[in-house]
Amino acid sequence: MSNYPHSSLWWDTLQESLKQANRPALDGDLDVDVAIVGAGFTGLWTAYYLQGRNPSLRIAIVEAQVAGFGASGRNGGWCSALFPTGIDKLARMFGRDKALAMQDAMHATVHEVERVITKEHIDCEWQRGGTLVLARSQVQLEAAHSEIADWRLWGYGESDYILLNAQLASARAKATKVLGATWTPHCAALHPAKLVRSLANLVESRGVKIYENTQALKISPHAVATSNGVVSAAYVVRATEGYTAQLAGHKRDVAPIYSLMIATEPLSESMWDEIGLSNRETFSDYRNVIIYGQRTADNRLAFGGRGAPYHFGSQIDQRFDLHPQVHAALYATLIEMFPVIAGTKITHSWGGSLGVARDWMASCGLEKSTGLAWAGGYVGDGVGTSNLAGRTLADLITGTDSDLTELPWVNHKSRKWEPEPLRWLGINLGLKAMTIADRTELRSRKRSRLAHFANRFIGH
Repeated sequence: MSNYPHSSLWWDTLQESLKQANRPALDGDLDVDVAIVGAGFTGLWTAYYLQGRNPSLRIAIVEAQVAGFGASGRNGGWCSALFPTGIDKLARMFGRDKALAMQDAMHATVHEVERVITKEHIDCEWQRGGTLVLARSQVQLEAAHSEIADWRLWGYGESDYILLNAQLASARAKATKVLGATWTPHCAALHPAKLVRSLANLVESRGVKIYENTQALKISPHAVATSNGVVSAAYVVRATEGYTAQLAGHKRDVAPIYSLMIATEPLSESMWDEIGLSNRETFSDYRNVIIYGQRTADNRLAFGGRGAPYHFGSQIDQRFDLHPQVHAALYATLIEMFPVIAGTKITHSWGGSLGVARDWMASCGLEKSTGLAWAGGYVGDGVGTSNLAGRTLADLITGTDSDLTELPWVNHKSRKWEPEPLRWLGINLGLKAMTIADRTELRSRKRSRLAHFANRFIGH
């Protein structure tokens, strides 16, 4: 198990049945119907739905490390209806009806993942407690009011998004300085490594071949050149997310940006009485630098956020998973929100890269002439979105006309990121701008113009 990110809570708490020895690597050339590059959520969901539509398909997945090694096995454990491009920007790009269809599909996706988990008897500590976004300053409260007003204009009522006053918000999460919150039922907390490893076992048991420790070097029409041989296929699916830049010819398609996490030791019931989250609500607040957390099934706080730098040349390295300053800042933020945890032990610190397209627009699609398919650019919202991608790719590959294949993200092409050093400068300046915006808002008690500009750029 030497390839596992051992510092991650999710890997350390896998049951033994999911910690099986590495699967064999590809040994020579192979011919199949569908070749999938990447054994994370996108690749595995695609295989799951393809196999369900046509069990006779010969499907092979090649994975550079082990199934679930990347973001799928070390994220925040939210299966949400969040899409990286906000509904208002989607409407500007594709029109109102397409924007609504995309958001409705994301809502339905949370239910679909729950349906599969139940049907397939997957134990991944799933609990649909929804998402609570706290407002902890007057500026944040104004943002909460604005968001709910916007959802109402789109026709979504209190069954989808609701504004809570300070008393009702604090009854759910007893954080400091709470003035209110928004809540949506469209999210579940889960153990992501248990889900991704279970999916790998499931599709493999039904005939899908998974070749681990097999790095894809280049994708071309109807072929994947790997470190261990060439896989020929009618269709080739790129499901590499943050690792896309490591493929020949894809250096500037998706930028890998790091998100880092910590997890506390299991907390006592008396501590939880002072924290709340009794229904395992996932939680965040309205600051500009994204934070996210959940109460785990074994009563820890798992908490993460952005803030780590983008690394020149779209580098990905295990050294970047640990950033003492950012991890310390996450712990300080968690203590500031929930002072009762001060002095508790942080048992796990980890991180990983997520994929960001130049226009912050996730996409999936298929070029029929070349057989090349892809999905990704989830900007950290991939647990749910990858399931929608898997279903959509299965429809595209099997030639099934459906509402999914008409969604606006299908066959969307983002422009490439700028070459270095412009890419490094631009991304890191953007990350810094959001930090400055948060500090400015604390001092001025007014919404930062810098944050407004940056949020419009990234689609929020």
